[in-house]
Amino acid sequence: MDRHTLGSVALMFAAMSLIPMGDAAGKLLTGTYGASPPFVAFARFAVGAAMVAILLRERVMWWLYRDWRIWLRAGLIAGGIGCILAALRTEEMATVFGAFFVGPLFSYGLSAWLLKERISAGQSVLVLVGFCGVLLVVRPGFGVTSGVGFALAAGLLYGAFLTTSRWLATIAPPRQLMMTQTLLGTLMLAPLGLAGTVPAMDATVAGLLLVSGVASASGNLILILAFRRTGATVLAPFVYFQLISATFFGWAVFGNWPDGITLAGLVLLLSAGFGTLAFRR
Repeated sequence: MDRHTLGSVALMFAAMSLIPMGDAAGKLLTGTYGASPPFVAFARFAVGAAMVAILLRERVMWWLYRDWRIWLRAGLIAGGIGCILAALRTEEMATVFGAFFVGPLFSYGLSAWLLKERISAGQSVLVLVGFCGVLLVVRPGFGVTSGVGFALAAGLLYGAFLTTSRWLATIAPPRQLMMTQTLLGTLMLAPLGLAGTVPAMDATVAGLLLVSGVASASGNLILILAFRRTGATVLAPFVYFQLISATFFGWAVFGNWPDGITLAGLVLLLSAGFGTLAFRR
């Protein structure tokens, strides 16, 4: 692996650490400070939109906002963030992210069906392995909670968002697409967010809101930068590093460590994710 690729991998690790960091801040806001998940999701998108607007060094492509597909894409990610924050309110981070990673598996099938992307037998086997990992985390039929249900819903919405993003990849530059999802996500979540429970605003709550929004938006922007430097075929498996980061933040911030069955499911998911690298080369 050359130095350029190593730099891109380092960016991926940074991005995959920042996104769970934002979710850890969101879990603190909903679990400790009583904020409603819709409010935290709204605030995260608002902070992200402000950050992207500051960093956007080109004229906004307002014509994009007349395209229904752009609204669909923003609605999928807004719904996904709202669901994952609802899941984090009651569930451990490792469990939520394990269930959430049904998303890339769902996107795999959806892209093959709707976008006619080529698939291979080896990749399909790894998808099944990953799905078994999700089943070990979720354990359907053994007292599945509403929080796990929200995590699964978040994963399905995110999977559809990934497929939609591939569909619209050439419609506009990455920063313009990032602007559309944060701005429209803010507008879509505003009614529910402002009607939800807003915690008493002090320095701690304001700081957590900033961390939640900035970490999430920064992670996504760094992700875009990494994929611009190096092809997706090399970097895509490293998305699964989020599972390791989420497990770490769950332990470091909340003192939660997944049980043996959940850990086995996470290992299967990681193995399936990194195993795809052999088939993508």
